[in-house]
Amino acid sequence: MNADGMLSSLLWICLGLLLASALTRSSRAASLGWGLFSIFWLGKVDHYLKIQDYVNVALFFIASLLCLYMAWIVKERSLSSKPCYWASYAAAVCGLIYFPFALIPFLQTGLIAFTTSITASILQFLSVPVALESWNTMSLNGRSVQIILACTAIESIALFAGLILSVQAPLRRKMTALAASTLSIYSLNIIRNGFVIMAYGWSWFGENSFDIAHNLIAKIGSAAALLAVSYLVFLLLPELLSIIDELAAEIKPRRGDAT
Repeated sequence: MNADGMLSSLLWICLGLLLASALTRSSRAASLGWGLFSIFWLGKVDHYLKIQDYVNVALFFIASLLCLYMAWIVKERSLSSKPCYWASYAAAVCGLIYFPFALIPFLQTGLIAFTTSITASILQFLSVPVALESWNTMSLNGRSVQIILACTAIESIALFAGLILSVQAPLRRKMTALAASTLSIYSLNIIRNGFVIMAYGWSWFGENSFDIAHNLIAKIGSAAALLAVSYLVFLLLPELLSIIDELAAEIKPRRGDAT
């Protein structure tokens, strides 16, 4: 089994353990699940180092450390804590939404193809002469851009969906928050894709137009957009902000934790 296959197997074990902990209130399963999740995220760092995407290198490394810390917190304080129980449940739901698209070929291909087609259609509607070269590739002014899974915003959508669906709140408000966040994130992502394609195709920033547009400006814009969507979700679903505050207080280091 190659490295990717090992990481995929490890992932399903992690999700299974976290889901089992949510159903059985088993702190042992939750702690082991978080610990293995830490290893999984650390295993993703090498890929982004090879493609010199240092923003994602930092994000995955931080995610690994946070998961390791959560494993320790759950082990020390157990799932009797409502915030720790919610965090394990939310992580399982997020993973079960996102990873089928990451690991099942026909789901991944379908989402990428749909995003590529929507992006090209909107740009053409706005009189941008983008050509759809294939199911996942567009070109502008002789320069091609390939859409990958990360360009579909499924990671952010899954994150918000998992957090929203796992919180205790009236179903109607949860569905409103879910619809608002999903539509906002996906729409903003299409704008992001369009910006990168135009910046690269028309060389807005010179020879390094793609890197500047994709790895700098678009990432800053994405971060700002996620903050705005978070604010919207918290307005619609204050219970989510409350449980996050409780989790922050719960995982804060306490005097005597190290002894």
